[in-house]
Amino acid sequence: MDAVKRVIQVKGRSEKPLPILCSDQTSVERVAELSERERSIGNRFWPGPLTLVLRKTAELPSAVTFSLPTVGVRIPDNDVALQLIRLCGGVLVGTSANRTGQPPPLTAKMSLDQLDGDVDLILDGGTVKLGLPSTILDLTGEKPRVLRKGSLDVDSVVHSVLRTSEAYP
Repeated sequence: MDAVKRVIQVKGRSEKPLPILCSDQTSVERVAELSERERSIGNRFWPGPLTLVLRKTAELPSAVTFSLPTVGVRIPDNDVALQLIRLCGGVLVGTSANRTGQPPPLTAKMSLDQLDGDVDLILDGGTVKLGLPSTILDLTGEKPRVLRKGSLDVDSVVHSVLRTSEAYP
């Protein structure tokens, strides 16, 4: 829990839950409940720039979610990140390497410029491919809710995977 507290401190977050990066869907199931619908979405869009907000499992410490019953999870499409997550047991708190409110960094140098002196290590995995944050889709309610439009087209998620024409915000 000390590492989670340190991430919160370095980022300057107050009460915004931390997302979890996973190496595969089996690892996702350690921290979040996956229905068939959610598993289908994961099969189609992971690894990739889609964060799903799901019901959390009891195994996930509430310090990560600020005691919310939900958690944001993603399997990134980056070989360096996936290898690091696997080396850490398949699950890792993973947020952008910037201070809250600052633009997400595209390179290790940009992270270093923002976080220098507050982190022990910056792993250079190359320039970010897409340059935009992940799309965040909340699937904890009856209808999917887009919490953040990012690099993944929301319509392709909502319409082709969920096979629904229902309105979403």
